[in-house]
Amino acid sequence: MPYSRIIGTGSYTPEKILDNHDLEKMVETSDEWITERTGIKFRHIADTVDNSEMASRAAQSALQAAQLNPEKIDLIIAATVTPDYIIPSLACLVRNKIGATNAAAFDLNAGCTGFIYGITMADGMIRSGIYHSVLVIGTEKLTSLTNWTDRNTCVLFGDGAGAVVLQQDSKPGIVDASLAADSKDAMELFIPAGGSSCPLTPELLANHQHKIYMNGSAIFKLGVKAMVSISKKILKKNNLSANELDWLIPHQANRRIIDSVADLLRIDQQKVIINLENYGNTSAATIGIALDEAVRD
Repeated sequence: MPYSRIIGTGSYTPEKILDNHDLEKMVETSDEWITERTGIKFRHIADTVDNSEMASRAAQSALQAAQLNPEKIDLIIAATVTPDYIIPSLACLVRNKIGATNAAAFDLNAGCTGFIYGITMADGMIRSGIYHSVLVIGTEKLTSLTNWTDRNTCVLFGDGAGAVVLQQDSKPGIVDASLAADSKDAMELFIPAGGSSCPLTPELLANHQHKIYMNGSAIFKLGVKAMVSISKKILKKNNLSANELDWLIPHQANRRIIDSVADLLRIDQQKVIINLENYGNTSAATIGIALDEAVRD
């Protein structure tokens, strides 16, 4: 039976940086409040870079690390909620930019879980024998959907991309995966207008209805509960205890969420990879960026 293994990682974040002191000049907030509540100090802003360009640069970095020619890629999966366009897919734009002329390509919309969904799908396709080499990218330009007048959300988000190359191998690489969703609370984090059920109008634009809305306290509780639950589930499935793990790379949304998850799983904080201080929440890109930084450290 074939397995899949990550053979290369890459990431990219834009040069422009917005720090907490910059936000103090934009909304009623403070460096102390943001740091205490979120653990975030800086976030990268892609004001002059398209999402597809960030994704392409992360992909090229991963391909270089894998020592793999882009023509060898069979499939590109781009996990994002902020594509350059509704049509064509961001993955198709990346395919063209990096010269992956033999690759199928599609986008995957699963929010902050997108990178894990993408890796799980790639792993399944490689194990089934459909594809041999798959490029998975988690990439977001969340600041394009950020309401810069909302002090509760504008401090959270940043832009960036993380990528991995998975390839068929005779030895186990990806051991297991578990996916979940909680649709009953979906509207606690959403964008009210811009979809087919609520097309944009001048009035909706003026009221920032095309920007991210989030019930922060509800999302905090849901995040901790879901991350702990799914972690316990997959550990039990593989007869592992948390203290047997070498590293935990969680979604980088909030330092208090990560600390709570580590405490509830009883994992030593020294084993937890955390980089959100420098990037903020980049949604589908967070785990890919953190993984790449950890691999290169």
